[in-house]
Order: sequence, then C-alpha cells, then structure tokens
Amino acid sequence: MDRPLGPRQPPDKRHAAYEDIFGRPGASHHRPPPHIPPPYPYRARSVQQYGYHRAPDPPRIGLSLDHAGPSSDQGTDEDSELPWARSDHVVLDSHFVCAPSVPLSSTHTPVPQTPSQRRISRPTLPQQGRSSPASVRPVRKTPIVYPALLSRVAEAFRDRISLSHRVKDGLTYKAAFDGREAVDKIAYIIKTTDRNLALLLGRALDAQKFFHDVTYDHRLRDSASELYHFRTKLPSPFVSTLREQEKFDVSRPRKGSVGSDDVPLPSGVFTLLTDCYSPTCSRDQLCYSIACPRRLEQQSRLNMKPQPGLSKQISRESLGDEPGTLWIHSVPQEIVNSVSDAEKKRQEAINEVIYTERDFVRDMEYLRDMWIGRLKDSDVIPVDRRTDFLTHVFWNLHDIIAVNTRLRDALNKRQKSYAVVERIGDVLLDVVPHFGPFVQYGSHQLYGKYEFEKEKNANAAFALFVETTERLPESRKLELNAYLTKPTTRLARYPLLLEAVLKHTPDDSPDKTALPKVITIIRDFLRRVNEETGKTENRFNLMQLEQQLVFRPGEQVDLLLKEEGRQLIGKDTFNKRDGDIQVYMFDHAILFTKPMKTKQHEQFKVYRRPIPLELLLIAAPEDAAQTANRRGKHGVVRKQSLNRVSATGVPPIVVKAEAKGQNWINFMHLGRKFYNLVLWAPTPVLHKKWLDLIVRQQTLLRDRSMIFDTVVLNEGFFHGPNRVNCAAPFNGGRKIVYGTNDGVYITDLRDAGREPTRVLALLDVSQVDVLEDYQLLIVLSERQVITFPLDALDPNDPLAGLKRAKRISSHTSFFKAGFCLGRVLVCIVKSSQLSSTFKTLEPIDQNVRGRAKPTFRKLLQGGNDTLKLFREFYIPVESTSIHYLKTKMCVGCSRGFEIVDLESLDTQGLLDPNDESLEFVRKRENLRPMAIYRIHNEFLLCYDEFAFYVNKNGRQSRKDFMVHWEGNPTGFALHEPYVLAFEPSFVEVRHIETGYLSQVIQGANLRLLFADTPPSVTNSVSPVQIYPPHMGYEYHNHNHNHNPYAAPAHTAYGGYGASPYGQYQHPNSFQQQQQQRNPQGIGRDEILIVSDDRVLALRPTGGSQRLVSDSASMLSVPR
Repeated sequence: MDRPLGPRQPPDKRHAAYEDIFGRPGASHHRPPPHIPPPYPYRARSVQQYGYHRAPDPPRIGLSLDHAGPSSDQGTDEDSELPWARSDHVVLDSHFVCAPSVPLSSTHTPVPQTPSQRRISRPTLPQQGRSSPASVRPVRKTPIVYPALLSRVAEAFRDRISLSHRVKDGLTYKAAFDGREAVDKIAYIIKTTDRNLALLLGRALDAQKFFHDVTYDHRLRDSASELYHFRTKLPSPFVSTLREQEKFDVSRPRKGSVGSDDVPLPSGVFTLLTDCYSPTCSRDQLCYSIACPRRLEQQSRLNMKPQPGLSKQISRESLGDEPGTLWIHSVPQEIVNSVSDAEKKRQEAINEVIYTERDFVRDMEYLRDMWIGRLKDSDVIPVDRRTDFLTHVFWNLHDIIAVNTRLRDALNKRQKSYAVVERIGDVLLDVVPHFGPFVQYGSHQLYGKYEFEKEKNANAAFALFVETTERLPESRKLELNAYLTKPTTRLARYPLLLEAVLKHTPDDSPDKTALPKVITIIRDFLRRVNEETGKTENRFNLMQLEQQLVFRPGEQVDLLLKEEGRQLIGKDTFNKRDGDIQVYMFDHAILFTKPMKTKQHEQFKVYRRPIPLELLLIAAPEDAAQTANRRGKHGVVRKQSLNRVSATGVPPIVVKAEAKGQNWINFMHLGRKFYNLVLWAPTPVLHKKWLDLIVRQQTLLRDRSMIFDTVVLNEGFFHGPNRVNCAAPFNGGRKIVYGTNDGVYITDLRDAGREPTRVLALLDVSQVDVLEDYQLLIVLSERQVITFPLDALDPNDPLAGLKRAKRISSHTSFFKAGFCLGRVLVCIVKSSQLSSTFKTLEPIDQNVRGRAKPTFRKLLQGGNDTLKLFREFYIPVESTSIHYLKTKMCVGCSRGFEIVDLESLDTQGLLDPNDESLEFVRKRENLRPMAIYRIHNEFLLCYDEFAFYVNKNGRQSRKDFMVHWEGNPTGFALHEPYVLAFEPSFVEVRHIETGYLSQVIQGANLRLLFADTPPSVTNSVSPVQIYPPHMGYEYHNHNHNHNPYAAPAHTAYGGYGASPYGQYQHPNSFQQQQQQRNPQGIGRDEILIVSDDRVLALRPTGGSQRLVSDSASMLSVPR
C-alpha cells in the first residue's frame, strides 16, 4: 500500500533513481550538470526527496523498448536537454491517472513544478554508487517529444507523416496515409522498435478521432492496405470584417491563435510511457506504489508472482458491421455434407454478398429514419432552410435506397428459394446498370459534409441533436460521417466480394461469364465516381480559396478560379526571411499568400501579384551555376528546359547560398509587371517537386497553345560586336540577307552547313530590304540609303558591289518599302524632334533602265537611277513609323496616327476628335503608335501599351475589344488571324478577333528582324484554316513530333524548301502563289527574330486557329 516518503536514501539508492526510461544509468553521467540555485529555500531538498527526476522504464507487459545498438562506457548529458523539458502547461485527463496521490508531511509540502523547473533544479550527481553497467545496457535514443503526452505525439505525428493520393478498392483518397506508415512514424517519434507499443499509442490518438479509417470500419491497424484520414473541418464562408489596416498588416504574423476551422489536438496521458514519481524506483527493486508503470517489469525481474488486483476486461468493441450468419449454419447439415469444399467456399462468398447487402440497406434506412425523418419533423433546423439542408447533406439517398432495396430483395429471394445458390450474376446484371445514383451521390458528398459542419457550428440545437443521435444504440457508436461515406465505400466493395465468388465458381457455371460483366460495370461506375469526386473537391477548394483571398487595395486580380476545368496542382509552404509564404500552383498561374488567422476564420493575404505560368521564369541553384560557366549561348526556350534561367539566358538574381541553404527558387514575373521573389523550400524533395511541377505544367501549356514554332536559321555566327540588326528574306524564302555592324551578309538556307557570306563591306547597317521584282537591294548604312543591284553582289569580294552602289539619301532615320496606290513605293524619312520630311520614291524597272545609255552626268553620279521621286511632304512632328494602306499612307508620330493622301498630300489625324470613347488615348502622354493593320473594314491600332479597333471614320469600334500588352513591345507582326507583340523576354500572340492571349514564346534578348505586312483578308484568303467559333481550341491539332531545333529538312530541290507562308510547296508554284497574293511581290508572310546569337523564324504549326478563350490561361481575356 502507499506510504509517505521515508528518509533520504543512501547515495547508491538515490543515484539509481536517475536511471531513466531509456536505459541510461545515472552513473554514466561523468559531467554533472551545473548547480542552479533553487527558486525556493526548500527546493533542493524537495527535488531529492520527492523525486522530480525522470523515473525508470515503464512496464512493457511483454513488450520491449530496447534498441539493438552498441553499448557505450561514455556518459552523456543529454538528460539536461530533453525535448519535452519545456514549461508547457499540461492538463491531464482524469481517465489517465497513472498513480495515486502520495501523502506528504506538513513540514515538507512540495510546490507544484513544471517540467522546466524539474530540469533546471537537478542536483549534482555523486560519482560513486551502484548503477547498471554501461556495457550491458544499450544506449537508447531520445524521443522527439515526451511520449506520454498525447498532444505532443499528435503534433509531431501530424508534422511528419506524408500525405498523398492513395487508392483503395478502386476509390481514390486524397491526403491519406496507410497504417504501416502511421506505426512507423509513431515508433520513430517515441524511438522504439516495438511496433505493438507504437500501435497502442496510435490507437490512443485514434480513439480521440485525431484520424480515422477512410471507411470508418475499424481502428488503426499496422497494415499498408488500410488507409486513414486526419479529422478536418472544412473552412466556412465568411465576409471579412477586418479593418483595412488589419487586413494588410502581415509584417508580424499572428501565432498561437486557433480559429474555429482548426481541429484540436488529442489530450491526455498514455500511462504506459509515463515516468514514476518516486525517486527510489529502480529496475531491480519493487516500487512501493502499486500504480508504478514499472511494477510488472520489477515483479518479473524479481520472479515475484503478481498479486491479484482489480480485474479488467479487454474491450471487444467493434466499429464494423456485425458479421452475418455463416452459410454452413443456415442450411441443414445434410446439404453441407453433400457439397464439395470448393462449393462451400463459393456459397460462403455468395452469402457474404447477400448479408452485407442487407447491412448496407439497413444503414441507409437508418439515415432515412433517424436523421432525415426526425430532422424533417422537428424544429432543430429553421424551416426556411430545412429542406435545402436535407437536400445538400443527404442528396439522392432515397434513390440509392430504392435501387439497393431492389437488389437486396432479389438476392434474399434467390437465397430463400435455393439452399445452394447456383447463380447470382443474372440478379446483379439486372440491377447493377442502374447504379448511377452512386455517382451522383459521390460527386456531391463534399458539399454535404460542408453543409453539415456549417450548420453544426452555427446551430447549437443541431449540434446537441447530432451528439444525442450519435449516442443512440441504433447509431452503433458511429458518427454521421461514417454513414454518409458508406454509399461510396459499398460501391468499392462490390468488386472484392464478387471476385471472391468468381474465384470459387466452376467454369461451367453461368456466373463465370456474368460476374466479370458485373465487375466491369461497377468498376466503370467507380471510375466515374473518382472523376466526379475529384472535380467536386477541386472546385470546392478553389471556391473556398477565392473567398479567403485578400488583395491589397487596387491590386485585385481575377484568377478565374471558377472557370470550368480549373485545377489546383500544388500547395506548399516556403520560407522567406520575413516569414512563411503559402504558395499555390494552379494549372494557369502561381499565387503567393501569407496566412492571416482571425478569431473565426483563416484568410490568405496575397503577398505578390499572381504570375501567369506563361510569364513565369524560375531560377534554381543549378541554373546559377550553369549561367556562371556559360558564355553567351542563349536563345529561345528549349522544350526540355522550359522557362528556366539556364535555358533563357535571363540573368538570375544573386542569392546568398549561406542564407537558408541551397533549396531556393527564384520566381520571376516577366513583362511590364516584372518582379522577382526568392523563396526557400523546407526540404530538397519539395524543392525538386516544385521545379518539376512548374516545368511540367508550362510544357503542357506550351504544347496545348502551340500556334507558332521556332525554327533555327543560324546559331553562333553573329555574336559579340557583329550582331544582327536587320534581315529580309528573298528568293522565295530560300535566301536571307542580314544587316550587321560590319556589313551585309547573305545565306542560302538550302545549304544548311554553310555559314553566311559577307557580300558588302559596310558599317552600321540598320535596315535592309529586297525588291525582288526589280532585283534591287536597299540598305540603310550610317544613316545613308544606298541601293545595289542583286547581280552586283559578289560573295568572294565584299568590295565589288560597292562599285555599283547608288546613294539615294543621307541623314535618314528609316525607310519603308510597301504597296500603295497600285504601285511599289519606298518612303525615306528624315525625322527630328520637331519635324519629319518624307520622300516617297518609286523603283525604276530594270528593263527600262537598261534601254538607254547613261549620260555623262549620270555616269558621274554613279550610273542609272534605281528610284525616282513620286511624292515629297512634310509633317511638323517627330515620326517613328510608316504603314501603307490601300490608297493612303499612315504615319505614326508623337501626335498619334496621321493619314496622308499621297495624291493630294492632305494630312489628318486618324482618330475622330469627337469620339469621347477615345479620351483614354488623347489624355495619355508618351504613348507610342507602333503599328496599324486593316482587318476587313476596320483598323487595328497597336500602341506600346494597348491595342483597339477603329472604323474607317476613326471612331472606336468593338467597344468590348481592348488588349493591354503584358510586355513592353518593341515591334509587331501580323499573321492572320493573330497579331504578335515582341518584347525582349517574350512574344505574346493574340487573336485579332477576340484579343485573347493564345500563346507566349519566351526567349532572351528577343528582337524582331523582319515582319512584312501580308495582304488584308479583304483581298486574299488566309492560309490558316478557319473553323466555326463553337469548335474552339480543342480542335487545335498540334504537331508534337516537330523539333524546331533540328537541322532543316532536305527537300526535292536540296535545301530549306519552306514557303514564307508556312506551307511546304514545290518551288515552281511559289511565284504563282506570290503573284496571286500580291502582284508586286512585296507581301512576304515571314517573321524573323533574333535571340542573342540565334536567328530564328516563327512559323505556324498548321493547327487550327483559336477563336474562343482558353480557360487554361488567366491571360485569356481581353485586358
């Protein structure tokens, strides 16, 4: 019996009391802890006398905590730094009292102490005394947390267990873990090799509903085939009532607050792992306390017979269905003896199908009678929302009851008709095709759980009703959620039951062919349940997240989270110097948030502007290393390394490696809204996971929106100071002339291995163009416009062509060749900040030039003229661009677009000054007009910030059409039905009818070299096949096998062989097609770009155009 503590023990006894639960004897501490003065005068004595030190091992009841490991003679002072030695306040459940209270003398009443006080008050240990030899007892590892406190173990378990998608019986369970993993993790936390002990501790957590079996059928089992879910509460909707300053003050994140959506941790003490409070308790002597956790172990060591005490009975509680009567017990013994063993097994399997069907229908009727019926007839839920609540929570439960009652009755009838059931396949084939209600129920199940929890939290009367009903005998100690999940789990169980029947079915039985058909039908229903459930869960989570997002004032962004097909791909927490960042990755964008907990709900403050995946560039430590070792070999993004700094050549942000390790990712938002954000992943596994997720999704988006592909024309030749400034294709697109800083080069694409050849030794060539019909090359070099006959270019002598050069103009800003008024024109512009002079010239036909011999004056001027003056005019503003229309010329200048009549030379503004809808253009300063394209009877005006349509009168048309460029365009191109905007880091491709962003092509230092304006659709047929608008982008047939970086394919005529219109044709038909498109040969449907030292052509992939929004992109809206 209990007795008061006696006098102080001798040193050996007192020292033995320090042998702890992990087998480390006190004598092994060669370095005693430093003496700390006690907080009270009697503290030192009470520590020694009343035993506030950790006690020896608890009893194992046949189980062992010992670790197999090397023994050690060296001491350790780990005891003074135990993880659980903290000043946390622990409230013990009354059901977990480990020992009776000890009566203490009135003169020495101990003061209640916290674990931290116990640790710091440990006295200096004597160096002598009896102790267990260190060579006999293995050194045991220190548990991560104090194993007796369930809350500590639960928190450590939740933080360390890995959750993933798991499949059981054909159903997919998200955020699940299996029983073996749970036992492994608990054993790791408490540092034991005894799996039975870890299982018992896990069941103590399970008993408080910390987690549960996904089917609610049983408790924790040490099995990889059993799956478990944490108990969760769905976030409830809310309307934020935070003041503005509270909403966005996230510099000091709130910690420790628990919202109503949080699930409390289990609480209590696991007595098997508690310490004995007695300082004299040791392994080799019987403790005086009958409730000592070591008592059974001590009795075993001393060969003592345990004294009879209070009797206890092992709980036989079962959470599963009561087993049905065995078949052999339901039929006469004569019938049992008359069938074979195989038939007995088959009949038992058939009997299990039948009685489990009865159990399932009984459970559904329980929901109907005990929940639906009672709630419908009571006032627990207000009448105005009672019907909606019952509909959402129980959905089409009545349909399931109807179809399964029909199946149950048919099976019962068959079993009662025949003692030995020969077949059930015909019955199942008659009913199973009508299992559609299971799919409808499974798809809505999450919404039902949400409505149930919302009502339970808001309605105290309903919460009491739930608690009362779940305690009724009819509920069999199961909560409502256990019954609400039975329809889906029952559907998943059918294949297992029927496969057991099929296994023992003879080949000549009709069930041998009928049951496989039934199983196939049910598996198809399971597949549909998984699909619909996944869609519902994804849609529900996105809906909840959208309600929880809080944007900064003026930074609201529509993430299109309610778009059909939207997916949440990943969600994890990353580290940053000023706190943790919750990162969400959708199928179209990436979002950075900071959690903000209020008293009632959890919100997520948007930390930085969301980044569309098309405009996301990422960098990682390996990219920085590769960039440091590389020397200028960058270009347009390659498929195998999409949107990585190593592939694009964009300089990475310098990140200090010692800051938080090497697991950092630099997220960069390309375009005019550029920013970068460096985050650290907690683990290398998470770091690699996110890099793979981003690259995979960006590749998917790229392949799905592949309208234009890049074809490398030249790589590595033009680099350093001799960079490409301009280019122009000719000879049917088979030859290209390049203008560089040191001259003019020509390359023949039919000879893929041959480098470009310099044909003219000129300096600072900024523009080149070829008039093929006149065999004339026009060059702007050192601000001089010079023409050269093509036949004068000698690849072997760059100076030979200079002899036949004809200087047309000097001090030239730029020139533009085009087609207007039915003739080919070349306009030369001399522009300054205050004025612009335009000289419009017309080429002279070569045959005409050669008819008469040149006069002596012409010989002095350099031979025959190549261009003759057509018109000359003046505009008192600075001009930046020229655009040819059908009968007029459009000039882009500081005042906007000006229309010039080349016949009368009248000039007027393009925009109607009386159109009030265009005030946003007139009021904008420093706006640059850059391109104008005629689309049918309208004009698409492209500025450096936006684009819109006007009609022929200059008034805005298509009021709903407005494109805001994501980047800062430096050039534009039109390839109907798409308009392309070029900026240094990417090309955005938009549909001219909708303005939707159809494709983004990333690159490094991109510049537009050539993009001649093709004829208008009013005069020609677009080479892109037109599909009806309702077909949309799903009809886009991409060529996934095409490698844009492969060597050019050889054709029948031995070379490049590509038409400038994106179609491969025989060369003889090229001139004919060109004449049909433009009789003057000016409209070349070719787009050439340069990326660092790589010259590329953008060519259509041949897929159909996209006329509707692609919901995969948050940029697929007119912005």
